[in-house]
Amino acid sequence: MLQAAIKAALSGILVMIVAETSKRSPAFGALVASLPLISILAVIWLWNDTGDTVRVANHLEATFFYVLPSLPMFLVMPMLLRGGMAFWAALGASVLMTVALYGLVVFVASRFGIQL
Repeated sequence: MLQAAIKAALSGILVMIVAETSKRSPAFGALVASLPLISILAVIWLWNDTGDTVRVANHLEATFFYVLPSLPMFLVMPMLLRGGMAFWAALGASVLMTVALYGLVVFVASRFGIQL
């Protein structure tokens, strides 16, 4: 239980650091956010909890394929905001697009025999 609380607190602290850093410097906040810190921590915790390198390798491979469909959001949402769309509408449209792209990635991966 303590280990789960430490994991949650550390993850929350990283999100807070990104949010606070972005208030002062959006570019530096974006740099910190783009670092795969959560993925690295998740891999460390997964390996620590299971000791299963195959599971860690599968997790990392799936993470790669799941990152790809989220990337367009970082271009589409700013375009929508600059085009005058309200924040929540732009966020909703970006999330829907990302979900659709996730579905496409899973479909294409399954056609090539990749289990995600």
